[in-house]
Amino acid sequence: MASRESGRVKESEKRRILDDAARQRRARKAIEALEQDNFHEDPHADLVMSKKVPKFADSNEKPTRKKKTRSAEYYKMRFRKTFAQLVEEDASSRAEPPNYLSAQAPPSKFPDRHFCAVCGFPSNYTCLPCGARYCSAKCLGTHLDTRCLKWTA
Repeated sequence: MASRESGRVKESEKRRILDDAARQRRARKAIEALEQDNFHEDPHADLVMSKKVPKFADSNEKPTRKKKTRSAEYYKMRFRKTFAQLVEEDASSRAEPPNYLSAQAPPSKFPDRHFCAVCGFPSNYTCLPCGARYCSAKCLGTHLDTRCLKWTA
């Protein structure tokens, strides 16, 4: 009588397993890719409305002209800085010490908390090939289908 094996066990033997250095390189590349996606310039910031656009105001109401005022929030969003620019600005200024570069905290007395790479809930399990954390069989399936050692340079 032939013994039965789990499909997951059979598949795990075929996959390659990364060492710690490769896992760190992969994590650094993922963070760099996320940083490149952050804070890009607004492509519609310089658009100007045409004066030939029809106005759809009611005929019995007299249109009143209001001067548009821009709040400080508009300028904050328009001239937003990246994290690297903020750190560089903080380093170059002669600010008094508690600043970003001088802030320190002792290590936590508590053990590290681990969170699922798929859903963000607390996780108890680790993917063998890549070292990512997952919390359930459903998240493991999602991780294997979409994240595990895929789409990395």
